[in-house]
Amino acid sequence: MFTGIITDVGRVRAVERQGDTRFTVETVFAMETVPIGASIANNGVCLTVVEKGPGWFAVQASAETLSKTTLGGWAEGTRVNLERALKVGDELGGHIVSGHVDGVATVVDVRPDGESKRFTFEAPAALAKYIASKGSVALDGVSLTVNEVDGARFGVNIIPHTQDATTFGALKAGDRVNLEIDMLARYVARLAGQE
Repeated sequence: MFTGIITDVGRVRAVERQGDTRFTVETVFAMETVPIGASIANNGVCLTVVEKGPGWFAVQASAETLSKTTLGGWAEGTRVNLERALKVGDELGGHIVSGHVDGVATVVDVRPDGESKRFTFEAPAALAKYIASKGSVALDGVSLTVNEVDGARFGVNIIPHTQDATTFGALKAGDRVNLEIDMLARYVARLAGQE
């Protein structure tokens, strides 16, 4: 489990495509404190550390993960939002995020809104019903509050700190992001018989 509070923006150092795809990611995390087998959210995707060293770790992604997320487009140099797994007793600053991406959303528009940026995203039609105004979503692993919803489109504000501390500062119209809907919305819909 994660909170959607990004603690490092890493960089893909290497991509090896053979069977599963192996990504080597540079990080400022103190890797001596991260055991092999630990989970790290990479742009919101929960991946298992399979190898590590000072300032880097390696993960593997299956064909299924590549087809359901943006990871298939990663290349050397891609910047990645990183978050270590939540420990019992940690502050829950965002919302409960599982690291199980539901789909990919597309940036439709970015415009200034005071010092912030107002982003409009389009979600896959099948996921739109789970996104509610003032609800939570995780986009590329970042916990965000939805400002408004219009069909499959929804808006969020990104404050300057979040622009600087995540990959959102470089996002533009047409870019794709990993979308995880709020876990509570999924279960409420299931209980209401909508799923």
